[in-house]
Amino acid sequence: MKALCYHGPYDVRYDSVDDPTLRDRQDVLVKVSACSICGSDLHIYHGAGAAFTEGVGFCIGHEAVGEVVETGSGVNTLRPGDRVMIPGAVGCGSCSNCLRGNVRNCQKGQQQVFGLGPALPGSQAEAVRVPFGDFNLGLIPDGVSTDQALMLTDAQATAWFGCRNAEIAAGDVFVIIGLGPIGLMAIDTAKIMGAGRIFAIDPIKERRDIAARLGADPMPPEEAIEHVRSETKGRMADKVLEAVGADATLSMALEMVRREGVVSVIGVNKNPAFPFPMGMALSKGVTFRIGTTSPPETWRELVPLVQQGRLRPEQFITTRLALSEGAEAYRQLDARSPGVLKTVITP
Repeated sequence: MKALCYHGPYDVRYDSVDDPTLRDRQDVLVKVSACSICGSDLHIYHGAGAAFTEGVGFCIGHEAVGEVVETGSGVNTLRPGDRVMIPGAVGCGSCSNCLRGNVRNCQKGQQQVFGLGPALPGSQAEAVRVPFGDFNLGLIPDGVSTDQALMLTDAQATAWFGCRNAEIAAGDVFVIIGLGPIGLMAIDTAKIMGAGRIFAIDPIKERRDIAARLGADPMPPEEAIEHVRSETKGRMADKVLEAVGADATLSMALEMVRREGVVSVIGVNKNPAFPFPMGMALSKGVTFRIGTTSPPETWRELVPLVQQGRLRPEQFITTRLALSEGAEAYRQLDARSPGVLKTVITP
């Protein structure tokens, strides 16, 4: 089959790879109908993380939807032809955390993310093997489009996770740092959770304009701290969501939050020497949370909101390309090309 494979920093290729096969009686094979690129895929693209240590030539990607084509003898709830969501992360499917959908914290230590290395090949491919398929796949419900389901496999789930970790309460002043697709999705998410006023920060004017249309107060980074200080009469933000992961934006988040406020971080920082401002955080009494989402855990909340039209994550899809154009898709995303937010790739 064909797949997008990592061959080194800035080198993603449209390759021929072995077809996936069932390895366990609980495996499910899925024909991918659409996949997408996550901002965190760029860390692999740049040569960091598992991609740097586990070699080259493996399939990447962790956001996809598709159709079941084959199931192992131990699969009970899925049949060929079922339309399914493939979440970014999977677990053992039998511990209490996994049964609640909290697969990123599998109690048996079997949590994995698609596309971080050869151990679990990614889903930017024509097909993918999903372990423990009964528990690690979700049927696409009625009233949810393919595009919407694709956003639920990670991006919208991550926006929800980040906002939930921020403990948004009715009337809160909420700041979002970073207006990629997830940061923009967090605007509608925060409104549903009750935020009273939302400030949105990004250096790219095009993205700030989108945030304004969604009802946020947009700002460039160089004006943000003083603007929020002025608008809150010095009190600063109740809650802050950091969706970038850079040293500067993490420091900004901690500076912008009020005393006894909450900072929620979903951006990925690769700097082991990040100078965390412990003194300021201690003085303010800040609650600081950081982590990654388990998409299945969020679906029971997100699916009804999508079905009701209260969340429209598909609105941030800007680009559609064929799998054979995957290298160009990565180049556009990495360059922050004008008009490019979320790219859907069709095998």
